[in-house]
Amino acid sequence: MNVKKKVLSVSLSGLIAWGAVTAVSLPVSAVGNGPSAGNGSVQTSNLHTYESMAAYLKTEDAKQEAMELEIIGQTVKGRDIYMAKYISNPLNPTILFLTQQHGNEQLTTEGALEFIKHLGTSKTKDVLNHVNILVIPMLNADGAMGDVNFSLDEYMADGDRHLTRYNANNIDLNREHDKAIGEMQIEVKSLYQNVFEKHNINYMIDLHHQGTLSETNGELVSGSILYPTNADVKPEVLENSKKLGSVVYHAIEETGWGHIGKYNGGNGVNIGRNGAAVRYDISTLLFEMRGMSDHSIESYALGQKSNGYLIKQTITTLDATVRAIADGSIETADTSFWDTLPIQTNRPGEEADE
Repeated sequence: MNVKKKVLSVSLSGLIAWGAVTAVSLPVSAVGNGPSAGNGSVQTSNLHTYESMAAYLKTEDAKQEAMELEIIGQTVKGRDIYMAKYISNPLNPTILFLTQQHGNEQLTTEGALEFIKHLGTSKTKDVLNHVNILVIPMLNADGAMGDVNFSLDEYMADGDRHLTRYNANNIDLNREHDKAIGEMQIEVKSLYQNVFEKHNINYMIDLHHQGTLSETNGELVSGSILYPTNADVKPEVLENSKKLGSVVYHAIEETGWGHIGKYNGGNGVNIGRNGAAVRYDISTLLFEMRGMSDHSIESYALGQKSNGYLIKQTITTLDATVRAIADGSIETADTSFWDTLPIQTNRPGEEADE
């Protein structure tokens, strides 16, 4: 369902400074051994609800000539799933940013919404003449609202709701990607039927959160990344995935507050970064930001004092990748860093959980 159709040439020059983003000021201790688990109150009241996110998107849609807001399907509980589209030329390379397959991983959504807002500012000029952008900022809205068919009494966050990894049916949406489309959970089915099947997507970044105790070289990471690892991924798809990772890695590491590790993830096609790469030849990157917005395990959730730099990390990631695709510099991205990027390990009390 298209809320409207519009086209305009705009660009992202100048976005990397993000001077107008007052909500993402960075704590001095953001990198390395900075904010520990539970640093500050773990709150949900300072995050967008599904309703406020929908209102935000509709407001930006009304303001931005380049933006088309589309409903790609509904959740188990009947919430519309929104996608912001910027398509000026179907022949342009297309990148999809996907957030909140897991409902308790919301700061990437907060960053994606800020990114959408700044795509419509006067600081932009012509990047969208050269790249198409699709943003799905909350795939698992039921989990994000805690509107599920199972108890969340053990979850720890304060605020107006709990957030959970699973959809309303207690299913992990990031384990659905190897199924026939008709057999998938309704949220993932919508993603496949109305996004993957309808658009020629070249790149995808699947944005997640992990726990708080992952580290490399003795320093806690601000996030970790990984390309598709299934054996059936075509060599050229894998190489372009590694280039996508190169763009993200160098953009974050050069900030001085980011510290990136290599995620230790599985090879199964049921996982999004592998499934999309195998089924559609999409070059994919998993980005696991540090800390979750809610969880039943204390070490998995970060307090709100950490929100700023994690939102900033998301914005930097999205900005850097669209610029690299638009100007073609992604084609010459140096992938050799992958050979020496340390695989993150987990301190006691932490488990990897893509």
